[in-house]
Amino acid sequence: MVSVDVLTLRYSTAERQVEIAVSPRRTEPYLGRLSLPGVVLREGERLADAAERAALGKLGLHLRAQGQLTVFDEPSRDPRGATLSIAMWAVADSPADRSAFDKVQWFPLDELPELGFDHNFIISQCRPLLVERLWRNTDFTRALTGPSFPVSSAVAITKSLTGSSPDRGNLNRRLASVKGLGVSPRKVVLGRGRPGTLWEWEGA
Repeated sequence: MVSVDVLTLRYSTAERQVEIAVSPRRTEPYLGRLSLPGVVLREGERLADAAERAALGKLGLHLRAQGQLTVFDEPSRDPRGATLSIAMWAVADSPADRSAFDKVQWFPLDELPELGFDHNFIISQCRPLLVERLWRNTDFTRALTGPSFPVSSAVAITKSLTGSSPDRGNLNRRLASVKGLGVSPRKVVLGRGRPGTLWEWEGA
């Protein structure tokens, strides 16, 4: 079998961190255990379609963007038999309906519970691949940040994925080098401080 397991992310402005979505399994094995959304790839099905099906069926969420990360081929990773797992990244868009709130649970990457299958291992191995895409892959980065964002959000997103606070100067230079991203003429006011820089994607 070939399965598609989806690392579905969002940036929570309220919590100021990137979070990953899991949901309780409704069948054996690992009945009731929180796990990444995943499906068995159907004959002739595209990976993107399988990822969308997994997110919608297991989380009740539509996806804003997605892409492939890597493949896990440990023969004993699934108690049902040898299964290849294609890990996909995705950024959540909107819930399909209000029942989604009963299915999905969000966790910071550093505070994950014990998940079913080898999903903790999958996330730990894929995290550096997500870091590689941040500020380099436009689809991934823009989906996480939204059309515009303050520097404080860029710091929070970077810290959530890398596990450490970035140097502000280096981060600003990185942002300035991203194609399609520029400083907005608008300003953002956070708290009682002076108006801060707002970054904005072209066509936002």
